[in-house]
Order: sequence, then structure tokens, then C-alpha cells
Amino acid sequence: MSDNGCGFPAPGLHSFLFKPIATVGGFEFNKVMLLALVTTLLVITFFTLAFGKAKVVPGKLQMIGEAGYDFVRRGIVYETLGRKEGEKYVPLMVSLFFFIWIMNIWSVIPLAQFPVSSIIAYPMVLALVVYVVWVSLTFKKHGFVGFFKNVTGYDKSLGPVLPLVVIIEFFSNLLVRPFTHAVRLFANMFAGHLMLVMFTVASWYLLNSWMIPAAGVSFIMTIVMILFELFVQAVQAYVFVLLACSYIQGALAEHH
Repeated sequence: MSDNGCGFPAPGLHSFLFKPIATVGGFEFNKVMLLALVTTLLVITFFTLAFGKAKVVPGKLQMIGEAGYDFVRRGIVYETLGRKEGEKYVPLMVSLFFFIWIMNIWSVIPLAQFPVSSIIAYPMVLALVVYVVWVSLTFKKHGFVGFFKNVTGYDKSLGPVLPLVVIIEFFSNLLVRPFTHAVRLFANMFAGHLMLVMFTVASWYLLNSWMIPAAGVSFIMTIVMILFELFVQAVQAYVFVLLACSYIQGALAEHH
């Protein structure tokens, strides 16, 4: 019997907590870390097998790899940064896209059934990688003074409001930007998993009561949520990489 007195095990923050699988030297290794590690190995293994011995006439695995690679390269990087500037950032963006997508898709995989991105530490680290690249490129392209103008939107024509704009843009770009970049991914995966768990548990709970018709409705909603989550998981990977490219575009843009 749950704390709410009706017996329904309502999902909550406890749905995102996992006991350690193993503890080595005081370091706890849990299910989420295992899924993140498996995700890394899957991405590396897939692209190694797909392109390790690339052929002029590609096999099935190479064709799938090329399709995924070209989707990110042409559909995101080239569209945002252009072919000439964007080519050097394609490997990073492809890695980010597929790493995030697979981390998300664990949510609907039996036995795993948990999106790694719903633990904010993982989106934060990925956002930090993009942040470091963005800051480094801005310094390299514009120098210290140019970096200041780039991140503050410095423009003498703004007149009396210039100091206010500089302060707002400075905090927005250097502090708020990496936070929102990570939270956008985290919040969508967190909410999606919570909804999916709720309908799944509700289906089982209602099936074991006199409200069997309601269980059928809940089960249908579970299927709908799974299909919707599959869409959202891909979209969130796309949006994360699209924003990363837009930040790099801003770093490379000339400030007037």
C-alpha cells in the first residue's frame, strides 16, 4: 500500500533514483551510468564498423551510417554554418546527436526503460562541452576585446541603454545559455519519462481492480506516449545540436 492510501504507486522523484550496481573505491556505479557507458560503446562501435573499412559501393551498415552522418552534416551543420566553415565541426555534431538520441531512446527499450538525459548531470556535461568550444572559438576568432563585444552585444548606437544591454547580454550568454541548453533537454526527457511511467503503472494497477475498461484506455495512452516519446527523443537530439551549431555560428560571425 502506498502513502496516498489508495494503493496506487504514483511515480515521482524516486523513479529517478537507482541503487548502486557496484561500489569500487567509494565510487558508486548505478544503472544510469551503465546505460551511459553502453551508449558510448554503441556509438563508437557502430561508426567504427560502418566506416572502419569504408567501400566505394557501401554495404548495408555503411549505408545506414552514411545516411545518419549526412542527415546531421547536411540537415543541421551545413544549414547553420555553411559547408566551408561547418565541415570541421561535423564529427563533433554527429557524435553529440547520436549520443543524445541513444541516451534518450533507452526510455522505451525493455529492461532499460530509462532516458539517461533525464538525469541533469549528463545534459550539463554535454552543454559544457559546447560552451567550452563556443568560448574558445570566440576568443580565437575575435581576441579579448572582440570576445567582449560578441558576448555583450556591444553597439555604441544603443546610446543610454548600452550599459543595461551589455549586462543583460553578458549574463545571458555566459551564464544562462549553458544552463538553458542543458535544461531544455533534461526537462523534456524528465517529463516524458514521468508521464510514460504514470500511464504504464496505471494500466497495471487498473487491470488488477474492477476498473478494467479504464485499464484499456490507460494502455492505449501508454502506446500513444511511447510513439510520442520516440518523436520527442529525436527532436531533442536535433534541437540540442542545432543550438550548438548556432552558438558556433555566433562565435565565428564578424562583429560590427
